[in-house]
Order: sequence, then structure tokens, then C-alpha cells
Amino acid sequence: MFKLGLIINPYAGIGGRVGLKGSDGEQIRAKALELGGLKLAEDKAKNCFMQFESAFSGIEVYTVSGEMGEDLCQKLSSHSKLTYQILYQATEPSSETDTKKAVDILQKQNLDLLLFVGGDGTARDIFEICDEHQTALGVPAGVKIHSGVYAISAEAAGLLILDLIEGKMLSVISADVMDIDENAFRQGKVRAKNYGELQIPASLQYVQAVKQGNQEIEELVLDDIAAEVIESMHDDAYYVIGSGTTCAAIMQQLGLDNTLLGSDIIYQEKIFKADAVEKDLLELLESGANLKFVMTLIGGQGHIIGRGNHQISPQVIKLAGWNNFQIIATKSKLKTLKGRPLLVDSGDISLDHQLKGLKKVITGYRDYVLYPVGSI
Repeated sequence: MFKLGLIINPYAGIGGRVGLKGSDGEQIRAKALELGGLKLAEDKAKNCFMQFESAFSGIEVYTVSGEMGEDLCQKLSSHSKLTYQILYQATEPSSETDTKKAVDILQKQNLDLLLFVGGDGTARDIFEICDEHQTALGVPAGVKIHSGVYAISAEAAGLLILDLIEGKMLSVISADVMDIDENAFRQGKVRAKNYGELQIPASLQYVQAVKQGNQEIEELVLDDIAAEVIESMHDDAYYVIGSGTTCAAIMQQLGLDNTLLGSDIIYQEKIFKADAVEKDLLELLESGANLKFVMTLIGGQGHIIGRGNHQISPQVIKLAGWNNFQIIATKSKLKTLKGRPLLVDSGDISLDHQLKGLKKVITGYRDYVLYPVGSI
């Protein structure tokens, strides 16, 4: 019998779609809920579990009460052979203290895998208590996902677990637990710190790389990319300029302030809305406005959707249309992927599969490449 531990941070990612750049701390969670933030972590966990539903009869899940695992297990067991045990009663609302206490109790069951759903803050909590010999794996649900302990998507995590249950030979490697200062993050500054390592099952197909920062900036190439994007802009369209230094080059050429770690809307080469949230985008789309999105990838990982840009939700993508998304990147940045596809992890598996295929990437002035987009 495969022993799977499950811990869900129900607040993971709650601040993403409302532009709060994170979900750590009671005040931020309260503000996120007040702004209409949604709890999406359980949905991510469900997407993961559905990938190995065929093997439910061969596993035992050890988990936490309420939203931290029990609720999902109840729903799954009502129509499947999933069996589970509640080993820790969490407080309401749950906190990082509950996560740490749950890790301590669950890992005493000699788990084959400790699965957790959250972001970098959750990974830190897991790391602080987790035994160095305990194999763990994260399902990405937070706003900040810099750590290498996460699968590239909930679906990928489920497929990796299926491989484990079926007894396929996988290596175990040490992966970095990273986190950043959220207050600095909200001011456009990335201050990442390595807190240590967790043991994870190794599969380059399913596990993301640690985000690469402080790469050499190819200023001339960035200027060419920015010039190409600006020259193609139309006066009747609103342009959502995404996060990252590559996108920042466009704002710099336009002489506009930009939100380095957010999305700004410009109209006729002027700021229409700085640091836009999901609500802003949906209101424009529902009014019939012509929205176009300019985005780049996270170096080393390849994510273009689902990492730091949760404002661009599945509903936004569906209303806007994938053809209205422009991807920009230097060729050297694409080369760091070593042939791996660009990744989308919107939270809607069926949509992610629809977005697969070749996508034109702007790599300079009148310079483009076709590059594959995938979801796992």
C-alpha cells in the first residue's frame, strides 16, 4: 500500500488575482478575501489527484482536518475507492503552525511521499519540520513559486505520483526551498533567499527548475524587442504589459513607470491602469474592449502563465483569446530551457491543453521564432 501524506494550504494564491503579490500573513489573507480573492488550492489538489485516480485502491492518504485535506478526501472518496485517515485537527482558520504540526505527525507514518499544496511560504514551513530523509513534493498553488521542490503543475505532480505508485524507478534529489520578502516584492524588488533543501522524486519532465534571477541583460536585444512590440501597437487596443525585465524594456522605451512584478494596462502609449488585477481585465473584456497581452517567460522554468501573473485567470484567457497573447523573449533566454516547452499552468487543465502547440515568440526587431507551448 502506497502511503501518501497530504497537506493543503487553503489560502495559497488567494492574493494573486487581486494583485496582492502573495498570501502570507493574516492581514493579507483578510484583505484578499475582502477584495474577492478565491480559495483555489483545493482545486489544484483535486487536479493533481485526478491524474492517479485509477490507482486510488492502492493508496492510503494521511491528512489534516477540514480545508487542509479532509474536505477534498471526502469528496473524492464519495465516488471512488480512496481511503484516508485524519491525523491532525487544524484550527479555524488554519495557519502555518498547523502546517508544521501536521508535518511532524504525518511523517511518523513512514510516508512514501509527503504531498503539499501551496507556495514558497508553505514550502518553508514544510522544510522547517520535515525530516531530511522524508521525500516530499509540492503542488504549485501560491503566488510565489521560486522553489525547486514544486512540480511544474498540479497535473504534472499527479502524473509523477502515478509513476511512484506503479513502482517506476525514479531518483531522489535535493531541491532548493526558496522564498522572497513579500513587502519588498510588492515594491517591485525581488529578494530571494535559499532556506535549505527537501528531498523530492526526480523527473525533469514534471519538476520545475529553481527560478533563475540576476541574469545578464542583453540591452540591445531588449531594445529591439521593445521596438518591435511598440511599432505594432494600434490606437484602438489596450495592451496588458506583463511582469519581468523583458517586458519592462517596453515600458522604458515608452517613458512609462512599470510594475516590475505585476501587469500594467496601457492605452495609446499612456498608462490606463497600473498594477491591474483580474477584475480590471474582466471589466474591459466584458465591455468589448480590444485587449492584447504582452508576456515573457520565467528564465530557467519557462512558465508564461501561472507564475506571478494570476490576474490573467482562465476566464481572462478565454475572453481575450489566445491569439491576443504575444510572447517576447531573447533567444538566449529560450536556450536556457534546453528544448523544454513554454509552460502554462492556469488552474484549468482543459484550457491548458487547448493552449498547447507552436506559438510565435518575438525575439528581436522583425525577428521571430516558433516555440512549443505545453502544460506539463
